[in-house]
Amino acid sequence: MKNYKILLASVAIAIGINGNAQIQKGNILIGGNLANVNLGLNGSKIISAEITPKIAWFIQDNVALGGYVDLGIQTAKNSGTTTNYGVGALGRYYAGKEIEVIKHSRFFGEATVGLGGVNVSDADNTNGINISAGPGFAYFITPNIGFEVLLKYNALVGLGSAPYQGNLNASLGFQIYLPGKSTARKVHNDTTLLTK
Repeated sequence: MKNYKILLASVAIAIGINGNAQIQKGNILIGGNLANVNLGLNGSKIISAEITPKIAWFIQDNVALGGYVDLGIQTAKNSGTTTNYGVGALGRYYAGKEIEVIKHSRFFGEATVGLGGVNVSDADNTNGINISAGPGFAYFITPNIGFEVLLKYNALVGLGSAPYQGNLNASLGFQIYLPGKSTARKVHNDTTLLTK
């Protein structure tokens, strides 16, 4: 009977804190974004995709710092291949609940800085400092999983046959929000108090 009470108390607490639990201090964000997907089903036979895995820690409520890796390729029949890469730091700021337009959603801004490159097999190449920034929108499908849309301007400055490249990039992604030790400890303490 006691285990049943603990389970019910845990569920009640999880439901009660899920509105802000994802973006609380101490929690962890793990996931990634997918952009520029084209599987070459039309006559041009272009195949392309870009994936950006991310991990970040919430250093305070609504603010996360972490890192990212960016890998992409685009190839077409009778044309060159473009590869891009990047690795660096990222920061996110989530807007407050007061501007929530859909229940269980948040607007956020993301900025990154790191090393990167765009290399085209038969044209301009750039390798150097990669900076990006832009707005995003996250919808929390469950208390710990968010679906997001992100629109960012990417600037690449450095060495190569083209010293600067820039583009506007839209991507879709999924992020998993894991509770940190402080959140897990709070749930455990609250559960213990309810079952006594």
